[in-house]
Amino acid sequence: MILKLKRTPGLFIVGFMGAGKSTVGRALARHLGWRFADLDEDIASREQMSIPEIFEKRGEADFRRSEHEALQRRIDDVSRGIPWVIAVGGGCFAQAGNLDLIQNHGVTIWLDAPLEMLRARVSGAVHRPLARDPARFEELFHIRRPVYEKADYRITISGGGSDAAVEEILKLPLF
Repeated sequence: MILKLKRTPGLFIVGFMGAGKSTVGRALARHLGWRFADLDEDIASREQMSIPEIFEKRGEADFRRSEHEALQRRIDDVSRGIPWVIAVGGGCFAQAGNLDLIQNHGVTIWLDAPLEMLRARVSGAVHRPLARDPARFEELFHIRRPVYEKADYRITISGGGSDAAVEEILKLPLF
């Protein structure tokens, strides 16, 4: 295992909405025997409302504040040596304060999926407020790609599904 991961055992799964972060993260955590967290699930549980409700009632800025707080709580665990695989929301890694926090407390793995695949995966998904407008969806995709490129590792998502992605991650020089 690389030294960075020994010091702070956090694997952060990043990427655009629909890339499979939660599915791949759960499968990877199960394979490693680590704990798994999905930040969106953490936020919804703590706020006692769904992500779309938070966006609609409080706005994106309030959601981002809650997201940062949820991230900080998980990083506190990682800093105490508790190994976690953490799926972060599509915009979480794109926020400057979160990017630094994540990069300083573990290893980042970017699930890179093509735009058309992502569109197909999120079409009609009412639980994704930022995917409702197709033009805005594509704009965000292009805006966030340069940030995702800052991840430690990149896994290209193709038709192989989550098992193939986990296999690729396990081949990385991490373990």
